Amino acid sequence: METKKLGFLIVGMSIVLGFIMFSYMNQLALQGQQLHCNPTQECKQVNSLLGLSHITVGFLSFISALGFYLLFFDRSAQEVLQEDGAVQKNIEEKAQIKSSKFDLLLRPLDDNERRVLIAIKEQNGITQATLRYRANLSKAKISQVLTDFEKKSLVSRKAKGKTYQVFLTENF
Repeated sequence: METKKLGFLIVGMSIVLGFIMFSYMNQLALQGQQLHCNPTQECKQVNSLLGLSHITVGFLSFISALGFYLLFFDRSAQEVLQEDGAVQKNIEEKAQIKSSKFDLLLRPLDDNERRVLIAIKEQNGITQATLRYRANLSKAKISQVLTDFEKKSLVSRKAKGKTYQVFLTENF
């Protein structure tokens, strides 16, 4: 909201200064007409001031454009931060829900099953051979645990060469 107030202030000031500059330019033009602009020192001075006033009008136009930008187009940093904060909060809430779902899933499992499921979650798509080393279990035990998980629809296996890749079926 502060940028809108600043925009109004800048636009208002540029309008007032614009009226002052145009009246000054009119007076210079009238003075030039009264002098009939002979190549005298006064005439050169009037023409110089008239050229300078045109530069000032350009500068005032830039300032008024800045005011209009602040008034209509600029979003304040506070609004952007509020939107970013809301998005971040939403992401954190979703992550917390996923984490709590996963924690609930781990509760009834034994230690071996828990290690296997945590390793799969940490590296979704892990090969069964790598999973064996991460969970520190035998081939037979890993195969048995994964078969049980497949029956419960917790994981899915996809053939990869002589082994399988293991994926979680739900997003935890």
